[in-house]
Amino acid sequence: MFSKILIANRGEIAVRIIRACKEMGIATVAVYSTADKEALHAALADESICIGGAASSESYLDAGRVVSAAIVTGAEAIHPGYGFLSESADFAALCKANGIEFIGPDPETISMMGDKDKARQVMKNAGIPVIPGTGILADSQEALKEAEAIGYPVLIKARSGGGGKGIRFINTPGEMEQAFAIASQEATAAFGDGALYLEKQVSPAKHIEVQILADEAGCVLSLAERECSIQKNNQKLLEESPSPAVNGELRARLKETAERAARAVRYKNAGTIEFLLDGDGKFYFMEMNVRLQVEHGVTEQITGFDIVKWQIRIAAGVRLDIRQEDIVFSGSSMECRINALGAGTVAFLHVPGGPRVRFDSALWAGYEVPPHYDSLLGKLIVHAGDREEAVRKMIASLCELVIDGVPNNIEEQISILSDPVFKSGNYNTSYTPP
Repeated sequence: MFSKILIANRGEIAVRIIRACKEMGIATVAVYSTADKEALHAALADESICIGGAASSESYLDAGRVVSAAIVTGAEAIHPGYGFLSESADFAALCKANGIEFIGPDPETISMMGDKDKARQVMKNAGIPVIPGTGILADSQEALKEAEAIGYPVLIKARSGGGGKGIRFINTPGEMEQAFAIASQEATAAFGDGALYLEKQVSPAKHIEVQILADEAGCVLSLAERECSIQKNNQKLLEESPSPAVNGELRARLKETAERAARAVRYKNAGTIEFLLDGDGKFYFMEMNVRLQVEHGVTEQITGFDIVKWQIRIAAGVRLDIRQEDIVFSGSSMECRINALGAGTVAFLHVPGGPRVRFDSALWAGYEVPPHYDSLLGKLIVHAGDREEAVRKMIASLCELVIDGVPNNIEEQISILSDPVFKSGNYNTSYTPP
C-alpha cells in the first residue's frame, strides 16, 4: 500500500480524498493555487504546496508542476479526483514515466475513451448498442448530408472532452452551419480539439449510468445504476439511485453490458458507463467516464462501498475480493449539487445533520468563493429506506442547509423535488425545472 499520496485537485473532492487517505493511514499532499491559499483541502492535508497562479492553466492544469510537487514531496501516487487532469492521458503517462502511480486507468485506455468517435467504434465492435451517428465530420456541409440520412433532430458533439462543452442540438438544416462553427470553436478552446461528429437525438430519453470497479486481474464489478436525467445547461443537477425507471430485468441487462464494455477496453480502477434509455426500454452507449464521478456518493450510500478507497487499493495492486452476487443494494439515495450562482463570501454556514445525511463540501464560514473554478459548493446526499422517504429527507435537509453570503441554487433544488413530475419518477433529460 502507498505511504503518501498527492491529491491533484481542490474543493470538495480533494477533501473527500484526503479523508479516505487518513482513514487508510496514508499521508497526503495537497497542491493549491494562489487563490486557494486558505482553502480547506490545503489545511487538512499533511503537507501542502503552492503550484502556481489562480488560473487553472497556471496551477491545477499544469501537469509538470503537479508531478514535480509529487517528486519533491516523495508522493508515491497521485489521485486526480474529477475534472482538471483526471482524464488526461498525457498526465497519466507523465506520472508513469516518473515512477508515480496514477490512481486511475492506464494512459492508453484514457486516450481511447477520450476520443468519443473511437470509443463508439470500440463499443460497436464489442456488440454494445451505440446511438446512430457518424464518424468525424470534415465540415458543416458533410454534417448536413449526414443529418439528412440520420434524420432530425441530431446532436453535434465534440470528439474530445466532456462537461457539456462542444455540444449543440440541431432541429432543422438551417441551424447547422452556425451551430457547427460554434461547437467547433468551443471544443477547440476547451480541449484543443475542434473535431465533431453527429449523433441521433434520442428523445424522450433518460440518462442512466452504471458504476463499475475493475482490477488488474480482470475482475469487473457493477455497483448499480444512477439516474442522472435532471440536468441544466448539459450539466447534471440531481442524481438518484436506483433509477425509478429501471426494473430487475433491465438492471441485469445494463449490468451485463457495462461489464462487457469495461472488459472490451481492459479497464482498471473506477469508471462509469453512461447510457441513454429510450421510452421503449432500449438503451445505447454514450460514453465511458474514466475517473471518479461527482455523484459517486450516491452509489456509496446504497452499496456501503467506499469507492475512493477502492480506487487507491486497486492502484496499489490489491485485487477485488468481493463477488458480484454478494453486492447488496439497500434503499434509495439522492444527491443535490449545490452550485454558486455568483461570487461571495460565506457569512454563515449551517449544515444539516441526522441519520444518513451527508454534505460533501470544502466550505467554512468566512470562506471567499474564488471566481476561477467550477461553481460547485457542495453535494448534499441522503439515504433512506425507499424513494418517497428519500425525497422527503432531501427536502428537509435542503430546508436546513444555509449558505449565507453566496447566491446558490438551494431553492431551485427544493422546487424540483416538490414537483409532481419528479416525484412520479417519469421525468427525462427534457425536464425543465419549475
